Amino acid sequence: MTLLEGRIAIVTGAGRGIGRAHALELARQGAKVVVNDFGVSLAGEKEESPADAVVAEIRALGGEAVTNGADVADFAQAESMVRQAIDTFGGLDILVNNAGFVRDRMLVNTSEEEWDSVIRVHLKGHFAPLRHAGAYWRTESKEGRQRAARVINTSSGAGLQGSIGQTTYSAAKAGIAGMTLVAAAEMGRYGVTVNAIAPVARTRMTEGAFDTSAMAEPEDNSPLVAWLASVDAKDVTGRVIEIEGGQICLEQGWTHGPRRDAGRRWAADEIGPALRDLIAEAADPEPVYGTTVAP
Repeated sequence: MTLLEGRIAIVTGAGRGIGRAHALELARQGAKVVVNDFGVSLAGEKEESPADAVVAEIRALGGEAVTNGADVADFAQAESMVRQAIDTFGGLDILVNNAGFVRDRMLVNTSEEEWDSVIRVHLKGHFAPLRHAGAYWRTESKEGRQRAARVINTSSGAGLQGSIGQTTYSAAKAGIAGMTLVAAAEMGRYGVTVNAIAPVARTRMTEGAFDTSAMAEPEDNSPLVAWLASVDAKDVTGRVIEIEGGQICLEQGWTHGPRRDAGRRWAADEIGPALRDLIAEAADPEPVYGTTVAP
């Protein structure tokens, strides 16, 4: 038996890079896979989707897969994608939200269109499939057919620590981390775990923005996704895990730090000294990527 024998998965943005690696690894582990890819260039221009080639690779391995060309940020198309998995394979157990792209700019150079498009594809493109998959799993649970459902979202170190020149991308990825925490809390009653990974890899998306010579390969991230998608991962939820090559790191997000209680309303001129005392007691924040010191 393989880790995911008989389980049914959707992987978004699975035509290239990390998504392709996820789809192939899930298939190797026994999952039936809906391979989603909208088919756009790095500039956002529509092109032929590479999803068919990934499906062919999976079938050559002896696995089962179908192509899906949905725009994951389109609410109706995301619903149809979830329905395709159910109609084709008889259900849905795993949703891997991976689709995304970048429009890197310094904040003061970012256009409204760039902001809207990045937030749409990353953040809404995670929400819409999760919303429809979650509704299916809730119905299954209420009708006595609770599935061991798994969601793996894709955040980023840019969203967790911030990244110079990536305001929109960082904001979207931070939103995904926050959504992961809330979805995990809300959906556990239906048998659903929700986690996020922050992968590091050499892909066509990173090659134009960073020195990728020392970066891990896309395939290095996928064993973590496969395990999080398994039945064995039932006790792991609401976590964000960074992975880079052979290193995994459990991220620790916002937590309550030092505090002061005046026992009454603060006076404005009291705030400065009190806040500086709290800052002195707290741990130093990590530097934003692209800088050497914390803000």
